[in-house]
Order: sequence, then structure tokens, then C-alpha cells
Amino acid sequence: MRFVASHTTRFRYSKPVYLEPHVIRLRPRCDGFQRLLRYRLRVTPEPELLSEALDVEGNVVAHAWFSGLTQTLEVTSEFEVETLRINPFDYLVIGDGTGKLPFEYAVTVRGRLASSLARPAGADPAVDEFLRPILARSGRQPLAFLSVLNQAIHEACAVTVREHGEPLLPAQTLTAERVACRDLAVLFMDCCRAVGIAARFVSGYQEQGSGTRFMHAWAEVYLPGGGWRGYDPTQGLAVADRHVAVAAGNSPSEASPIQGSYRGDAEAAPLKAEIRIGRPDNG
Repeated sequence: MRFVASHTTRFRYSKPVYLEPHVIRLRPRCDGFQRLLRYRLRVTPEPELLSEALDVEGNVVAHAWFSGLTQTLEVTSEFEVETLRINPFDYLVIGDGTGKLPFEYAVTVRGRLASSLARPAGADPAVDEFLRPILARSGRQPLAFLSVLNQAIHEACAVTVREHGEPLLPAQTLTAERVACRDLAVLFMDCCRAVGIAARFVSGYQEQGSGTRFMHAWAEVYLPGGGWRGYDPTQGLAVADRHVAVAAGNSPSEASPIQGSYRGDAEAAPLKAEIRIGRPDNG
């Protein structure tokens, strides 16, 4: 499936400021399941240096260095992507220790997945309580668990759009009246890590109907024989060809689209984002 998109983010300040270096994660993945056909990044004011690099999670990130004063910053990405994963279950889980939960990875990969397995210190027991019936319903089978968990979070939480702010803590998501997609992704990750399944946060886009568009967030889990596989608790679905992945990280901040700060005593207005995404045949 092909998508064309543009994504513009605007920052405005009450008086001129000096922009510190910024990290930009807006370049969609290009791998065996997603082909990047065209990509362009524009930054205004023009940086003194704009350099791309590959981070530890394999994301292509752009580093921007600025000089001089400005009252605005505008970042625009334009791309065309072809998504290739039609069947999200086209694999078999292999290896000892993967038959029943808690999941056990081979020693050869366990160390490399350590940061995707670690729960925050003092993890809330409310999450473990939430997991008890899910583990029972899935028979502690890993793939059944992931599907039941995905659906359970989808059914338990009412979703809204919250453009700004950090994700809620997992236990907060369980009690909140309405939550954002990033909250659900973080809850899904914590539940997976609680039973030994490595999980990470993904930012990107999804196929949407008409109306205002926003970036989307979901989670990926690492399964021997399947690699990193996406689950979207906002929709209660495994991720296939209707999602465009941009960046992944062990925490939401590591997949944040734009990170940076400024020097000066100005006040920053809430950022404004404009996203257009569609199919090449209908725009």
C-alpha cells in the first residue's frame, strides 16, 4: 500500500531566541517491510549544519545546528512510502523458553534486549493485577497473550487526542477516563515487559479517514523468528500495511519527532502541527 504525506511543525516564540541543537526523527523507515520511495526535509531558518545519522535503534535521525536569533522554527517532512507487510502473523516463534510465559530469550540476544525488557523501578502492582485475567485467558501462550492483551487494552480505555504532554504512567492509564494513543502504547509495553517480552515504543502514521491528522503511536515486541512486530492497542490490531513506522525507542522520548531547546527569556507558544496523509491516487 502506498502513502504520500507532508508533516509541518511550527514553533513560535514571544521574542527572538537562540536555538540549541535539535534532533529530528521524521524520516520513515526503509526496510524489508516498508519501502521509502521519496523523502525531503526542510528546516526554516536554515541550519548552519544539518547532518543525518543512524541511532542505536536503527532510526535515521537528523541533527540540526543553528546560528543567530529567530522567533520561529518550522520543520517540514514530505515523503512517499510503500508498506509491504500484508500478513502480520507470517512467522513462527522459535527457541527454548518461548513456549509459555514468562518469556525467556536465548543468552545470545538477552543482553541486547535488556533495555527493552526493563520495567521502571517501583512498577505499580495495578498493572500486574490487570494482567492476571489476561494471562489466564491466554493460557500463558505468548502469541495468544499479545492478542488478548491488545484487545483488552483497546476495550478498557476510551481514546482521545492529546496533542501535547508526556505519556501517562501505565497505572494512570488504567484509571483515566480518556487516554491518548501514546498512553496505550506505554501500558502495552509495560505489560509485555512484566512477562518477559521485550517491547519498545513506535511513532509514525496510520491510514485515516477525512479530518485533522495526527501522528500515531503503538508498540513493537521482539519475537525470535518474527523479529520486531507491531501491536496497536488504540485499534486492537496487529500492525500490518496500514501503519507507517518512523522511529522506535525503548522509551517514548527516544522516538520523539523533534527534540530541542532554546536560549532566551521568551515564552514558547504551543507547537502547531499540520499533517496530510493519503494515497497517491487520491491525495
